[in-house]
Amino acid sequence: MMRLRIGFVLIAMVLSFFGARLVQLQGIDPESYAVRAAAEGAVRIPLPAERGDILDRNGIPLADSIKGTMVIADPVLTADRAPEIARLLSERLSVDYFRTLTALRGRKEGSRYEYVARRVPSTLASDTLAELEEAGYEGISLEDDPIRDYPADDVAANLVGYMGTDEPLGGFERTFDKQLAGVDGEATWQSNSGKGVRIPLQESTLTAAKDGAPLRTTIDRDLQWFTQKVLAEAVQQYRAESGAAVVMDTRTGEILALADVPTFDANEPAEVADEGDLGARSMSETYEPGSVAKVLTAAALIDAGKAFPRQRFRVPPNLARQDRVIGDWFDHGTIRLTLAGIIAQSSNIGTVLAADAFTPVQLVDYLQRFGLGQRTDIGVRGETPGILTPGEAMTSQTKDRVAFGQSLSVNVAQMAAAVNTIANGGVRVSPSLIAGSAVTDDGVTVGTDVATRTRVVSKRAARATAKMMEKVVDPEDGVAPGAQVPGYLVAGKTGTAQRVAPDGTGYDGSTSVSFGGFAPADDPRFTVYVVVHAPRVDGGGGSITGPVFSRIMGYVLGRYGVEPTNGKPSRLPVEW
Repeated sequence: MMRLRIGFVLIAMVLSFFGARLVQLQGIDPESYAVRAAAEGAVRIPLPAERGDILDRNGIPLADSIKGTMVIADPVLTADRAPEIARLLSERLSVDYFRTLTALRGRKEGSRYEYVARRVPSTLASDTLAELEEAGYEGISLEDDPIRDYPADDVAANLVGYMGTDEPLGGFERTFDKQLAGVDGEATWQSNSGKGVRIPLQESTLTAAKDGAPLRTTIDRDLQWFTQKVLAEAVQQYRAESGAAVVMDTRTGEILALADVPTFDANEPAEVADEGDLGARSMSETYEPGSVAKVLTAAALIDAGKAFPRQRFRVPPNLARQDRVIGDWFDHGTIRLTLAGIIAQSSNIGTVLAADAFTPVQLVDYLQRFGLGQRTDIGVRGETPGILTPGEAMTSQTKDRVAFGQSLSVNVAQMAAAVNTIANGGVRVSPSLIAGSAVTDDGVTVGTDVATRTRVVSKRAARATAKMMEKVVDPEDGVAPGAQVPGYLVAGKTGTAQRVAPDGTGYDGSTSVSFGGFAPADDPRFTVYVVVHAPRVDGGGGSITGPVFSRIMGYVLGRYGVEPTNGKPSRLPVEW
């Protein structure tokens, strides 16, 4: 009887213990134990978002995502044989052996999911997995992981940029990353298997990935390719340091092409020898525009009623001004030129004489309205505002040089937009690279939706300046007959400027040569601006960049079906 009582007491004690434990689990602290149990058996799988495409104006991808694979390790299954697996993976996938070893052993205690490699070509990943399984290794699995691809390789690469393994490293990829990136999702479920097999009927969650939004640009991919090709040929032919070219829609300010040479293959950015080639030098590096700026000075003078195309000037062989003597690019005695002749012959002396009608403040006010000395904000990282001395601080000597395009600096989009102002009847339309609108990583909204239009000079002044610019390509009166486009009237201006030494202490003896213009001259549709830096073969804006302008302008006119206007060439006199 005593034994029976003792047995009942022991049974009662055991039942009491289990009852108390059950109360603790279900009543006192159920959440913490549920979380712990779930964590021990939880499998979490990230669901990568697909990055938005970067498109040209016609919807053709400049950057898109193609099928790729991520290689995943489950350290519970890979830790014991980590060295052998790491050796094979490092050889097949070109990943770092020691980082792979760490992943295979688990970066955190209890980890069931570790990245080994990202964005691996699917065929390579599948072949590697098959080799591992054949060798008897477990714990490696594959998941979808889109690879960033640049279908046209180097076309617009300086603008589009490129990606690292997990982050954007340049260009639009970085500037508009918030729009392009999207948001990764995640799937979770409970597993009691070392292989992560899901327990049927157990709770699971799914947060779908939100793919990135596309970014449409104003770039015409085929035109961009042609512009880069022609520019690269010129840079090579004249053994130049670099070059840039812009094609703009005169009426809308949309940039159809913005080329940099040298450039790079966006699919292979690591192969670039000079990191400077990875960005858009056309926007980040300034230079003195030279004589192309003379048309801005002339348009301003005409608008202000200070000059007119047939105005007569006696141009001496040199002009002593304060601390130095101003000369022309060609030797001459005293010559008699009209204002149109000063532009056609690109006379520094004549331009200074005409600009004497302006104070420094007046000249700078006009140049600022043309857009010089301020960023275009078209969405290119590292854009420089250039340098334009305020009128109140500008000496008369500096004003003389600024009038013919020295002692100030610009980027190519600034200068193209300034020349385009004359083509557009005196109205500056802010340039755009983004169709619609987008927000940069600095919080600035850019694009055609926010483009502005500003009256700079009167329509009469712009038209008079355009007629003078026609004389620049005249085979008898001008310095750039090579810029003509067969069948079309062309208006343009050459530029040759000394280049500032890298240390900023003076000029280094090299030049930047350029040509900016528009066509058809009597009903402009496109503006093209070309600059070649530090050519090692003698030549100026007319002989080096004039033919580049001609080829690009001829191509874009034909591509967009612009018919010749059959207008009559300018009859303005260049001498008197």
